[in-house]
Amino acid sequence: MAILLPNLDKDQRRLLQELRRSGPLSRSSLAARLETGAAALTRLSRDLLAQDLIEEMAESPEARRGRPAIPLRIAPRGGYAVGATVHKGEFELALVDFSGAIIARHRETSDPLDPQAFARRVRRITYELVDAHDLLGARMLGVGIAVPGPPLEADYERWGVVLDMPGWRAAPLRAILGSELGWPLWIENDANAAAIAEFYTGGYVRECDTLAVILFGYGVGAGVIAGGRLRPGQFGSAGEIGCLFPLSRPRPSPLDLLANLQAAGCAIPSLDAIALADPAQRDVIERWMDRAASQLEIVCNTAFAWLDPGAIVLSGTLPAAILDGLEQRLRAAALVTISDGRGPVVRASRLAGSPITLGAALLPVHALSS
Repeated sequence: MAILLPNLDKDQRRLLQELRRSGPLSRSSLAARLETGAAALTRLSRDLLAQDLIEEMAESPEARRGRPAIPLRIAPRGGYAVGATVHKGEFELALVDFSGAIIARHRETSDPLDPQAFARRVRRITYELVDAHDLLGARMLGVGIAVPGPPLEADYERWGVVLDMPGWRAAPLRAILGSELGWPLWIENDANAAAIAEFYTGGYVRECDTLAVILFGYGVGAGVIAGGRLRPGQFGSAGEIGCLFPLSRPRPSPLDLLANLQAAGCAIPSLDAIALADPAQRDVIERWMDRAASQLEIVCNTAFAWLDPGAIVLSGTLPAAILDGLEQRLRAAALVTISDGRGPVVRASRLAGSPITLGAALLPVHALSS
């Protein structure tokens, strides 16, 4: 695997971010958007073309006759990145290319893994997928790891990982994972990883530069993007909205929904076993959505009041029909508005698969464009 990360300056990163926001653009359009001269744009694009980070779009026969400007776009062959996470009973890994497109996903049931065993599995599965998808010799951008919990230190070395993951909480994760993997490494909270996935793959990068994502993952958390960048807060705990819902009380979390279903006599071991067509499950789920949506009103209202996001996205491991039900209830609620009549825009995620793993894979890609 080639691990030759490009060393990009501020202007090169701005150009890449503009192409991610806007899609393919001509050099003249790029120069106008970046407020730079034609000569400077030519130099920037030439350097990025040489590094295979951007490419010229192929001309059609009709286009050749008129010789219009050839648009530039992000080049998928610019490299690939890996994202991985482990949670209760599941190990997940994803590969994405430099454009953000998914190359492969891997999911398997798993016994609890300590950080070392987890890193070894990440390395093994990565090599298998790289071989299967003919990526040997391609540029490896790095690996992103998403963990359920906030950082405990300013250097993001030790994390307050949930107690159900033995060996993770307060362990020197960067040192352990880095020594096993040997690749450029990003570690991020799972809600922040989900926010990255929604921003890029969910298409919000082209709609807004401020986004709030509520993640229904292990518990309930949130990730914030403002100005196109993750905003983790001074101590890395921005979005820890779980503190609003004490563990001793009902919470708007997937584990709480599962507990409600099991308490009602529905013998389901995991969220994957939810069947909304089952009347007994449906009744429990409807009541839970009513209560969860009322709890989330304060989250949406305060996110809107503090951040003015372009959208508040409901994301995570809940079935799409439940995310849709929460969206409908929150849209029908009497949420706050401001003087121009605007209020929170709440949307259910449209991503397939885990946004956490996908967002973890996008962390190295995001880092090269921000």
